[in-house]
Amino acid sequence: MSVMIAENSASAIWQRTIQPKKSNLAPAIARALLGLRFSRADLDRADELAAKARAGSLTLAEDRELEDYRAVGTALEFLKSKARFSLKRPAR
Repeated sequence: MSVMIAENSASAIWQRTIQPKKSNLAPAIARALLGLRFSRADLDRADELAAKARAGSLTLAEDRELEDYRAVGTALEFLKSKARFSLKRPAR
């Protein structure tokens, strides 16, 4: 059962959707995606939540918020991976 959960986690779904190793983005789009970043305020908040998690003092709402930051970060990395791959290889 845990394999099904892993295969259908948000990260796995994003990876299947984005297909980061498929080089089918136009160069301008790929470069734009590489410019996407968390804001300083979001990075600071995620760091604050991670520190609270390490200390074991997250509330349930904060735990969900931290998981949202992780999910967005993972999706962003998949998009950037696809962008880098698209800039290195001809479209397929």
